[in-house]
Amino acid sequence: MKAAKIAYKPVGLTLGAVSGLLAGAAFKQTWKWIGHDDEAPNATDENRTWQEVLIAAALQGAIFAAVKAAVDRSGATTIRRLTGTWPG
Repeated sequence: MKAAKIAYKPVGLTLGAVSGLLAGAAFKQTWKWIGHDDEAPNATDENRTWQEVLIAAALQGAIFAAVKAAVDRSGATTIRRLTGTWPG
């Protein structure tokens, strides 16, 4: 295993936690803007429609994936700038 990849492991774990927090905040704000509601529906909330639950889940997944990819990519780019080696 390359040294840069090993050195990136703790950075990647930290960035993963940060990206989760950022994605959660982004989803909450997006849901408020789109759904006009403070809380996104849970799958087991019987007062919400199937459509509402599935749209919320798809939106949440898309936001989490995009934020994670952006944070991971920027972390890897920063490591390459600092070390000259791509960590992947």
